[in-house]
Amino acid sequence: MLDTANYTPRLKAVYRETIRPALMEEFGYKNEMQLPKLDKIVLNIGCGSAAVKDSKKAKSAQQDLSAIAGQNAVITRAKKSIAGFRVREEMPLGSKVTLRGDRMYEFLDRLIGIAMPRIRDFRGVPGKSFDGRGNYATGIKEHIVFPEIDFDKVDENWGMDIIICTTADTDAEAKALLKHFNMPFNS
Repeated sequence: MLDTANYTPRLKAVYRETIRPALMEEFGYKNEMQLPKLDKIVLNIGCGSAAVKDSKKAKSAQQDLSAIAGQNAVITRAKKSIAGFRVREEMPLGSKVTLRGDRMYEFLDRLIGIAMPRIRDFRGVPGKSFDGRGNYATGIKEHIVFPEIDFDKVDENWGMDIIICTTADTDAEAKALLKHFNMPFNS
């Protein structure tokens, strides 16, 4: 049985022991409080037109996202009615979850070490998907690359947005932080 009182995720320990000293040296910080660190990871599945035709699709996406994240996901709903898309106000359209703390480090470890290598024809993630404030956004086309998903029981493949929020002030600092976590950038 896992002793959760003394358990530290692998990437959290790597951050403390190797990444922090490397970033201190690389950017010449004088204070450890200046160091960039991971703040949160937001996962989102949008069901699109499938949710408009069948409201149970959003519930299916919520269950899959909850299994991937290890915590309950919430169903996202339409804010406005849009007749052209056949969307009504409060209609369920997808699912999202925000990860912080140990679950965030565990998810990032599984994303980089297990899920990304399972993506077909994977050549790395784009290195230019930063927002100017140190946050990184990427997406995957199939959520079934995660080991928590039994693809024999999946009724539909969902795309997934992954937003990694850091405390870095610049994109260069955030990219250096993610490179130290072994994020496979292609540029």
